[in-house]
Amino acid sequence: MSTPGEKAIALAQGLIRCPSVTPKDAGALDVLIEPLKKARFVCDRLTFAEEGTPTIDNLVARMGDGPPHLCFAGHTDVVPPGDDQLWSHPPFAAEIADGVLYGRGASDMKGAIACFAAAAMDYAKAKNREIEGTVSLLITGDEEGPSINGTKKVLKWMEQNGLKPDHCIVGEPSNSTELGEVIKIGRRGSLNGRLKVSGQQGHVAYPHLAANPVKGIIEILAKLYDTPLDYGSAHFSPSNLEVTSIDVDNPATNVIPASAEAKFNIRFNDRQRPDGLHTLLQEEITQALAGSELTFTLDFDPPGDVFITEPGELDALLSEAVNEITGKTPTLSTDGGTSDARFIKDYCPVVEFGLTTETIHKANENAKVADLEQLTAIYRRFIERYFEAFAGTPDGR
Repeated sequence: MSTPGEKAIALAQGLIRCPSVTPKDAGALDVLIEPLKKARFVCDRLTFAEEGTPTIDNLVARMGDGPPHLCFAGHTDVVPPGDDQLWSHPPFAAEIADGVLYGRGASDMKGAIACFAAAAMDYAKAKNREIEGTVSLLITGDEEGPSINGTKKVLKWMEQNGLKPDHCIVGEPSNSTELGEVIKIGRRGSLNGRLKVSGQQGHVAYPHLAANPVKGIIEILAKLYDTPLDYGSAHFSPSNLEVTSIDVDNPATNVIPASAEAKFNIRFNDRQRPDGLHTLLQEEITQALAGSELTFTLDFDPPGDVFITEPGELDALLSEAVNEITGKTPTLSTDGGTSDARFIKDYCPVVEFGLTTETIHKANENAKVADLEQLTAIYRRFIERYFEAFAGTPDGR
């Protein structure tokens, strides 16, 4: 009889062999649904669509009923593998070599999904499917994409159907190099912007007859770089702006262009809000161009919101489980990019804990077999501790 860790490894291999590059499912949900149904989990496959966006398949699988409701969340979609020639093992073959599982999604985050699915099924079996509450899995195929037809809509469906979680663990890779280093209790928000500065085209020999937008955009970006957005907060590092592109589209060397454009990203902490950043940048740019003939337009994409779960019983229980299995005491962190936890935080306390970030989105993405086994054991111990702590409480808290 195979152990939960061995089951997780086999499940991870099955998931990796599905080339589920966003927005394709490529059979990934079926790989999960088959063993979950055999374990008598109720599985709801949810398909959401919206005009102008790809249709996405999602999954809610659950065992038990009522509070406390513990949810594990993750995504089966992955980023493209890139050049296959850069991989020592095929990106969707899920080969194991020298104790390492290779493949796109091994760490981000099919490996963690396999681990918490195996842990949940083992716990349900040990309890003879008589759980004092609910354990569920929320799986989307839209985390690496626009994140419109995935977790956000699944959460709304869960609430409408009486399945709102009390607590959630997202299996995003959270550790830098070793399993057990870090639990993420928050993430900075993300805001993408586009700045266009317009001037007057002209001959470079007669600059007084033109208005050079390149000079203006340089002055603006220098001002934005030199002015700190803030100095951080209790749990977050300072917000920062990074320019990602500057484009003039001017093939001539003797022509002052009519316009110049820049793209930038702001990673913001809990001291900032997107609308406040909009206003701040409008004011800074207006001041930088004061007295010139230049004009500007400033546009923003929909933001990825900041989230923070104040340290408490959820991360404490998880830390105890991590320490019991690995001997490490994880630190609490808010670094890294955005995740679907930004949607979950509107429904319940949420933290992130998964594999390591060393190889995510790279060629030869991989996860150590030993880490997959340990992560399964951590999730399994946490589930047990969770229901010991919260079972019998009226709202699971």
